[in-house]
Amino acid sequence: MIPTPLPAGMEVRDLLEGMLGRDVDIETGADAVDPTMFPGAVTGVYVDDQLRLSALVVIDEPLAACLGAAIALIPAQTAQAAIDDGFLPPALFDNAAEILNVMASLFNAEGAPHLRLYATYAPGETLPADVATWVPAYVRRDNLAATVKGYGRGLVSVLVI
Repeated sequence: MIPTPLPAGMEVRDLLEGMLGRDVDIETGADAVDPTMFPGAVTGVYVDDQLRLSALVVIDEPLAACLGAAIALIPAQTAQAAIDDGFLPPALFDNAAEILNVMASLFNAEGAPHLRLYATYAPGETLPADVATWVPAYVRRDNLAATVKGYGRGLVSVLVI
């Protein structure tokens, strides 16, 4: 069995553009997303068929607001208001969580373990200890900056454990 692949920035961009129906610019070499820092992050936890923690996607609150608004065609002002308030409304969180669900496809390759989204955590929500220890760890990861055309910019960290 081959290891779970770490998706390239271009794969992340292509998936987001396909889901959102709009341009998304991706830059590599960004800062890692730290969900413990204000305003927090949306964290997706991916497990294999034996429920072993295998990957994480951590999206900072500004990008989660932009993605959550863009996928539902909610006006960009709503995303900006969430960013300004430092609070991600439940509707935008739910939309961002759905994007995280589809992002599981980035980890699934022939011969690699099948991964699925197991849990999502909202900004400010305490991560379980077994998840939190991996966020700053030196594992295979991409730290990306993403700009959603017409909505805004934020950071995403993709980790394979």
